[in-house]
Amino acid sequence: MDCIFCKIASGEIKSSFVGENDWFVAFDDINPVAPTHVLVIPREHVKSLEELTAFDDEVLKSLFDLVDEIVRSKGIKDSGFRLIVNQGSDSGQEVEHLHFHILGGRKLGRLG
Repeated sequence: MDCIFCKIASGEIKSSFVGENDWFVAFDDINPVAPTHVLVIPREHVKSLEELTAFDDEVLKSLFDLVDEIVRSKGIKDSGFRLIVNQGSDSGQEVEHLHFHILGGRKLGRLG
């Protein structure tokens, strides 16, 4: 498979992880849109949210535990942050590997 996120998760492409657990890895986005812009990706190739629902509660809990760890370490837990998933071409998703954006570090504009 020629998926850049799979290569990052496996270590084939070097990246400095800002957090990780058994199921997910997190790293700073190379094109940040906010002072804090972290991507959280599954270690294995998961294309969509629908595929993520096949995992058990422990895996899903580990995702949110990792997000909490990251926002604490980046100092944005109390000031606020945004957790975003883009799914499909109309949303602007560029890599077909499920990923979550953590944005923060400044006042973010309203959506919509």
